Order: sequence, then C-alpha cells, then structure tokens
Amino acid sequence: MPISRRAFHALCLVPGGIAALLAGLPQQASALEAADLAKPVSLPDVALGAASAPVTIIEYAAPTCPHCAAFDREVFPRLKAEYIDTGKVRYVFREFPLNIKDVACAMLARRIGNGDSGRYVAVIETMWREQDRLLEKTTDTLKLIGKQAGLSAQAVEDCLKDQVLLDKINADRRFASDVLKVEGTPTFFINGEMIVGEAAFEEFENKIKPLLKS
Repeated sequence: MPISRRAFHALCLVPGGIAALLAGLPQQASALEAADLAKPVSLPDVALGAASAPVTIIEYAAPTCPHCAAFDREVFPRLKAEYIDTGKVRYVFREFPLNIKDVACAMLARRIGNGDSGRYVAVIETMWREQDRLLEKTTDTLKLIGKQAGLSAQAVEDCLKDQVLLDKINADRRFASDVLKVEGTPTFFINGEMIVGEAAFEEFENKIKPLLKS
C-alpha cells in the first residue's frame, strides 16, 4: 500500500499503539463544548441536510468497521428519508480511522468527493458494501473504486501518497480522541450528546423528537 512509513507509525498499528501515541500529546480540557463539536479541525465537514436544521448528528465512522456498515445499511436510509431530507436533521460524517486501510479509504474518498458531500458519502457507502473485498485486497479494490469514479490507477496511487491530506486526517483523528473523547466507531453526537456504538433507528428517533419540540 503506497502510504508513507511516517503515516504508518503515526497510526501505530499495534495493540494499544494509538492510545500510547495520544498519551504523549498535550491533554485538552475534559469538558465538551459545543464549539468543539461544531467546527471541523483540518478538513471541511462532509454534511447532508439543511444547515439550519434544529438537530445535528455527527457520526465518527470507518470504512473497515462492520458496525458502521450495518448502521449505514439498516438505519441510515430511514434516518435520511424521515429527518435529513425533510430539513429536520443535519448529518455530518467525520473520519475516525481504525487502521491504515481506513486512512487510505478516507484519502481516496476525499479525492473523489472533492468537496461534494453527496459524492463523498456515496464513495464511503460503496466501500462499506465492498468491505470484505476491501479488507482482503485493499489496493486493488481502491483502484477499482477510483476507476468507477473516473480516476486512473496512477491517480489513485498519487492520491495515497498525498502527505498533506494524510497529515490532516491524522490531525482530525487526534482531535476527536483528545477533545471529543471518541474511542471507537461508530460514535455519534446528537446535538452534543454522545451515543457509542451501533444503535437502532428508534433510539435516534427518541433523541431527535424532543429536540424538535424544544
């Protein structure tokens, strides 16, 4: 995989490696402020729905996470149809890489999306559908996804060598860990309230409805 040695070590792909890395960083205040959630750090947010929606759901997810794939398959379509598309919820997707393969996926999705949130989400959803293949043959699968989006194999390789983009993804991950206390995927914030792990549609609805009345 054409990811630099620097990136590999930055993610520490050994058990406890990321925790050890983060332990050496300056500690942030433990209180979660609305401003901490609202603003993207290094990369622009991927957002669907009305910017003026009274409820914002932020999801931290990873392409190789089976629970994220299950949420996208079983819960997200209904959430989108009933709340996002109707202007009641603004949905924000943020990357939280669990391994070097997730980093490569995020880099390619950012390159293909190129500022178009709908296009970016479509790429991530393709990765979730192809998750088994992606885990087994990562480079080949990413090149295939890139080809479907109009990128040559060389363009995909060049994307995966983009150190500036890589540094931004790593910086945003550290921010999520240090400031927002995200530890795994999926993790959701509904108007600032954290939900950890895969949740049913009804759980989201029970959180959303009172916020729409307030």
